[in-house]
Amino acid sequence: MKSYLSLIPISAKRRKRQNRMTLLCIVCAVFLVTAVTSMADMGVKMEQTRLLEKHGNFTIQDLLTNTMSQSLFLAAAVLFLLILTAGVLMISSSINSTVSQRTKFFGMMRCLGMSRRQIIRFVRLEALNWCKTAIPVGVVLGIAVTWCLCAVLRFIVGEEFSDIPLFGVSIAGIASGIVVGIVTVLLAARAPAKRAAKVSPVTAVSGNSEGPGNVHPAVNTRLFKVETALGVHHALSATKNLLLMTGSFALSIILFLSFSVLIEFVGCLMPQSAAAPDINISSTDGSNTTDSSLLSTISKMDGVKRVYGRRSSFGVSANLNSSAVTVDMVSYDGFDLDCLVKDKMLKKGSRISGVYGNSNHVLAVWDKDSTLKTRDKLYIGSQELEIAGLLKYNPFSSDGLTNGEITLITSGDTFTRLTGITDYSLIMVQTTRDASDEDVAAIRSILDPGCVLRDLRGQHTSGTYFAFVFCIYSFLSIIALVSVLNIINSISMSVSSRIKTYGAMRAVGMDGRQITKMIAAEAFTYALSGGLAGSAAGLLVYTLLYDILITAHFSYAVRSLPAIPLLVILLFVCMAAAAAVYAPAKRMRNMKITEIINEL
Repeated sequence: MKSYLSLIPISAKRRKRQNRMTLLCIVCAVFLVTAVTSMADMGVKMEQTRLLEKHGNFTIQDLLTNTMSQSLFLAAAVLFLLILTAGVLMISSSINSTVSQRTKFFGMMRCLGMSRRQIIRFVRLEALNWCKTAIPVGVVLGIAVTWCLCAVLRFIVGEEFSDIPLFGVSIAGIASGIVVGIVTVLLAARAPAKRAAKVSPVTAVSGNSEGPGNVHPAVNTRLFKVETALGVHHALSATKNLLLMTGSFALSIILFLSFSVLIEFVGCLMPQSAAAPDINISSTDGSNTTDSSLLSTISKMDGVKRVYGRRSSFGVSANLNSSAVTVDMVSYDGFDLDCLVKDKMLKKGSRISGVYGNSNHVLAVWDKDSTLKTRDKLYIGSQELEIAGLLKYNPFSSDGLTNGEITLITSGDTFTRLTGITDYSLIMVQTTRDASDEDVAAIRSILDPGCVLRDLRGQHTSGTYFAFVFCIYSFLSIIALVSVLNIINSISMSVSSRIKTYGAMRAVGMDGRQITKMIAAEAFTYALSGGLAGSAAGLLVYTLLYDILITAHFSYAVRSLPAIPLLVILLFVCMAAAAAVYAPAKRMRNMKITEIINEL
């Protein structure tokens, strides 16, 4: 052996199983950054192609000032920083646990004359040695996933993604993946390297990093049984490991809540409705003069999936809470009302069932400045109407606000009873997937000269919306998976680093069930601290991002507690903690007491 550094490949080969999780963390960090940056680059190239087709030429300044390009680069930069932070925490936790298990090894190296500086260099180079395998694998995975996503966007989603490159290779994506892999590993190895350098030569004899100076107070057994109290004590006594584990749990929660804001943001940018029509038919002046018999005629034509209509009446005199007001009324057919529920357009407490048919119940449009409430009663002529539900925002205005106006939504039968109007102001048609231009032309041919047909088939954003949501959920799934694996691995390593302690406990009479309870108490202490810290910080970040991305641009949006996303990620945290207990507990139960005590 020419140099102490020759031990690095030998150690990597011998500890291949223990290093597996660290390698996986590096691979995931490189993969995520490569995929995110490559997708942003493909989007910019798609925009470049679009600008060329539209203008014939373009400059770099045109591309940089383009709104879509700026959004893509900004999103990639934010995700880059989040993934870098997550990678540093996860890899650092894994390396820290590895160092803890090799206390005796580093003590022996000190006995043989290795200096603290050499120990630090050894740990850092050992960490960089993992990059030789992890970075190429992460880059290749990132490129492959980018190709798959581009194929999905081009051939399945289509629409504006029809020009996205199919098998493009992003130099920026590859470079960013390599940089993140190296930087993440160097940052993650910094603290563990310093910890390894502090190991004294005396440790080579005992193999225990806890010297006389690390005396902890007796375990408090007043609240819990001794095995549970010991598990909590193990988690709280190792401060650095506790902070790393808490940080890993917390960052997973923060990332999950941050990505949930992006889903709401995409929903505000491209609101989706189950009642969105493919064809609109209206009178030239917007009055209720479109013959109602057209509904049955059009519904029987080729390429038609569904037909429904709306009637409208504006400036209707009414009385609300003994005050004279004017209201606007819009009628919804049964399908239209069903879609309000399907699209989750109604505020909590709304009772839409009473609105159907010929009834005295209506819905009202609402915003944060509106004073209307459910069960409010108003009068139109001698007819008493009760507000059975409220819409979350105004679907009839561009900004979603009511601007002080009262808009009521009624059933078709109720509208006709109140106004006597039977014809429609708007007829909406949803076409089948195989509907052709000839089918639309056939519908146009049966219309009166006073009707206007608008073909909206090429204006839908559902494909783009689902593409963005799919990408966001994909990244969320990967983040959750890596977090779970990291938690399982870290707790397993924490147990392995105390193997002699567990052996001593087994020797004095602690059984397998008590060992399992002790490991579970340690795992759930990490989960509790991480859950509390992550929920507090995550809700703060959620609020900040919501205000920046949504409230500032969509004044009708009202922020609420993200209860479902928070419960989902906390459930993942608990499941990860529970899963982390199984393997190390089984290993401890199956090992002989003498084998545990003699373990290095």
